[in-house]
Amino acid sequence: MFFYYLDLAWRSIKKTPFLSLLMILAISIGIGITITTLNIYKMASINPAGERSSQLFAVQLMSQDIDTWETINEQITYQDAFNLSQSDVPVKQAAMFRTGLAVQTEDVNFSPILEGVRVTGGDFFDLFDVPFIYGRSWDKQVDEEGGYKVVISEDMNKEVFGGGDSVGKTLLLNRKPYQVVGVIENWNPSPKYYDVNNGAFNDSARIYVPFSLAPIEEFESWGNNQSWRHEGIRTYQDRLNSEMHWLQYWAELDTSAKQQEYREWLGRYVEQQQQIGRFKRPDARGEIRDVAQWLNFNKVVPEDNKVLVGLSALFLVVCLVNMLGLLLAKFLKRAPEVGVRRAIGASRLQIFSQHLVEVGLIGFCGGALGLLWAWMALYFLSSKFDLEASLAQLDQSMWLIAPVIAVSAAIVAGIYPAWRICSTNPSVYLKSQ
Repeated sequence: MFFYYLDLAWRSIKKTPFLSLLMILAISIGIGITITTLNIYKMASINPAGERSSQLFAVQLMSQDIDTWETINEQITYQDAFNLSQSDVPVKQAAMFRTGLAVQTEDVNFSPILEGVRVTGGDFFDLFDVPFIYGRSWDKQVDEEGGYKVVISEDMNKEVFGGGDSVGKTLLLNRKPYQVVGVIENWNPSPKYYDVNNGAFNDSARIYVPFSLAPIEEFESWGNNQSWRHEGIRTYQDRLNSEMHWLQYWAELDTSAKQQEYREWLGRYVEQQQQIGRFKRPDARGEIRDVAQWLNFNKVVPEDNKVLVGLSALFLVVCLVNMLGLLLAKFLKRAPEVGVRRAIGASRLQIFSQHLVEVGLIGFCGGALGLLWAWMALYFLSSKFDLEASLAQLDQSMWLIAPVIAVSAAIVAGIYPAWRICSTNPSVYLKSQ
């Protein structure tokens, strides 16, 4: 019976192409706007750490003095990062920051490029499950003593070495030779939760070098550099000794017991620093936040996005109200035909079901067209307003969500017109015939 109703629906749509097209356009515009905002909200609110979200923790310290910042900073100082690295509580831990270096190879025909680089510890790759294609991270000795080792991404490997296993080859960074020890896949979690300061939806770095080289090579910081007091920083050592917050710090605490132990360790560390004249605020403390808490703390998904989703849903309701009016006009125009069908034995339920199937078909067509509007809108936002590529990609789930919303919304809008037409007294139209 469903396919019979579907055939009747298609014939009805062909009889009134202009009116049917208006309804399809009305619902498609509403679906297009709704899916666009819903897609951006969904892509922005994804927790990319998955099941490890509750085991990875960003570390924060309220290290400033009285009458300065009222809130805890997202980053920590170098001296605190060095001290935190002495703890043996975390399974893995790594300090990090972003810099930029000139990339060259031993090939004289290779044109140098300026590339963003992540300076971090060797545990970084295990912390965030970064997949290796060739080789592995540098060893602990490099983290402790320094060493000119580098891990590069698959894309960078192809660009500088033409692809393949490049472990053991030499990459020149700021004219210094670095030995390639590993090649990772094009790893790009979105949002980039481990460093939201440099753009939560920007691409991940393609080059990684040891954090232990920072004091040696005096890498610049390409991220936020914040200090709660004025300091005369003239040398790199002054920066390392300063109260400037410019590093991110992450630790893996895989059990509740370790999490509690680390909180207690941080409490003792704060007390120790207070004894030497730092951490003077009465609410000085250390905090750890897992990935979900960290994304929420940094407002990676702004409240504006939620408001936009709500407004787009209201716009869809307006489109459905317009569709309801068009459906009433379309169905009531066919009242004489329905009266004849009722007179020869069609039940109200059959008439009602037939018209709901027609409404559902219109909704499905509107949903399909709405997906096209959403794709075009995301492409436009990406090209004209520098929307991050990760947000401008139409999520696969939207290919199912859009038709479901469109068909469901259309059926809701079509219930009243379908009820009106099946409630018509057939005798009125039989007499008129």
